[in-house]
Amino acid sequence: MAKISIDLTSGTIEKEKSVIGIDLGTTNSLIASINPTDRSPYCLGTDDGSIVPSAIHFSASDILVGHEAIAKMVESPENSIYSVKRLMGKSYDDLEKHMSFFNYDIIDTGEEQLVKVKIDGKQFTPIELSSYVLKELKALAEKKLDQKVNKVVISVPAYFNDAQRQATRDAGKLAGLDVLRIINEPTAASLAYGIGLNQEEQKTVAVYDLGGGTFDVSILRIQNGIFEVLSTNGDTFLGGDDIDQAIVQHWINEKSINLNTSSDRQKLRLVAERVKKALSSEDSHEAQTELNGEKYIFTLNTAQLNSIAKPLIDKTIKCCKEALQDAEINSSEIDEVVLVGGSTRLRQVKKAVQEMFNTSTINDSLNPDEVVALGTAIEADILAGNRKDILLLDVTPLSLGIETLGGLMDVIIPRNSKIPNQVKRQYTTSIDGQVNMKVNVFQGERELVADNRSLGEFELKGIPAMPAGLPKIEVGFMLDADGILKVSATELRSGVHQEVALKPQYGLTDKEIEEMLLASLSNAEKDMEARSLIEAKTEAEQLIYGTEKFIKDNPDLLKEEHVNEIRGYLTKISQAIDAKNKDSIVQYSDELNAYTRSFAEKAMDKAIGSALKGKKV
Repeated sequence: MAKISIDLTSGTIEKEKSVIGIDLGTTNSLIASINPTDRSPYCLGTDDGSIVPSAIHFSASDILVGHEAIAKMVESPENSIYSVKRLMGKSYDDLEKHMSFFNYDIIDTGEEQLVKVKIDGKQFTPIELSSYVLKELKALAEKKLDQKVNKVVISVPAYFNDAQRQATRDAGKLAGLDVLRIINEPTAASLAYGIGLNQEEQKTVAVYDLGGGTFDVSILRIQNGIFEVLSTNGDTFLGGDDIDQAIVQHWINEKSINLNTSSDRQKLRLVAERVKKALSSEDSHEAQTELNGEKYIFTLNTAQLNSIAKPLIDKTIKCCKEALQDAEINSSEIDEVVLVGGSTRLRQVKKAVQEMFNTSTINDSLNPDEVVALGTAIEADILAGNRKDILLLDVTPLSLGIETLGGLMDVIIPRNSKIPNQVKRQYTTSIDGQVNMKVNVFQGERELVADNRSLGEFELKGIPAMPAGLPKIEVGFMLDADGILKVSATELRSGVHQEVALKPQYGLTDKEIEEMLLASLSNAEKDMEARSLIEAKTEAEQLIYGTEKFIKDNPDLLKEEHVNEIRGYLTKISQAIDAKNKDSIVQYSDELNAYTRSFAEKAMDKAIGSALKGKKV
């Protein structure tokens, strides 16, 4: 089967000549593309270099991004935004202990919702703010490539959770970009160094990424072109920015300076950053600036920097040890160590990493600021279908699942899941003595199977006759690299087994996939209401069945008035089902459960007493 690339947002099949890669960083962002001649990645830059600071400044008439925003930070810090990535997918509670780091107002919504930032009386979400940076990068790419750019791959830290990844994707959409894939930064860095491009290569790699605002270390196992993250560890509030702040505090203490304005603090922070960078190649450096109307000369040498940075670097090494422990391997099993992030230029960082992983060589030949962006460009080139020499793990464009009671779709493998993939889930019977179970397999995003596409069905026969709910039936989905779905069903108590092979993507055009996805979005609210009603109805019908059986099996426990009371509830539940009133179904079911609880407890005591009769305990 031919490999196709899938747009993770729309599900459409893509064939693009130019897809760019974006490293959306905490402090700096970069964009990269592919040289059409030799397919090598390169960063697109401005006159100031390839780095675009992830900074935003709101002026009276315009929104400035990048170097222009940095230039305004000192004179107007209250209207300047930096380190937005630290806010992505976060609530106010997540950030409360880090508030002193930010120079701008972060708004508490009062609920467990994503934070907002207040600038000049207006509120912005981190998604909106990130979209301004992405728009700037998009405009830069279009200018340098002299063509429209829509398709992108964006990198995120491996530890980013679903909320943070979705926030990054939403920022891309808001910037007018079609995000083909969110790629882990360590995977991108490995690709940039060519690790994993050889299908026969098997390696265990440690990627140490110390950027401006975040640190993370990932342990990857790369085999047959598959990048498996064995473990990841890190700190979303640990990076070069924190070293800069520590240098600032060192100078404040040294010279007993009292910084009265945020403008002076920003000014001194920028000086600290400049001196720190100089010390990556010098043994000492000095700079001067004016604070509180007075000129100061600040000096720093390598020994002082090492002392200032050591507690922070030690934190990263602790994370490395924990990552190895989580991966259940030791440092001797690491084949390669890759350095990522501008802060890894510090000589003390390189030394600490070499000692940690007990190696004299580390991969740092590529520009550490650019390495992630270069890797995203390679991934983008693969997704565009321009590289035939690399096998790329595909994704399933639509969810795969089975039909459950009431005609509901129970998703087993969600859309966008990487393949190959294997998932197992347990079910049971709903009727006493049930010996056969039909497994109907569907593909789609709607809540009801009637709105999804049937892929096939088979029947599991020979289930031992048992009371409802007792059989354990394991349904397994195995989606291989060619998009072939194998569905199996096994009754675990008896070993009865049946399986079938299906082809999920057969007969579906990219237009049909897109239509199915759009239908799922436009009908989401209606579908959820329908699902809630069906779930309530199904549970209520099971309750009616179980209650009738209980009345029949326990005549000695129930007086006539009890039976009449119970049947009154059953009538109300049946009428609510007929009226399709979900709230009433749930209300009367809860009332029936509450009324019959004491009888059920008596029946249980009776059963236990009967089972233990004549036995010594």
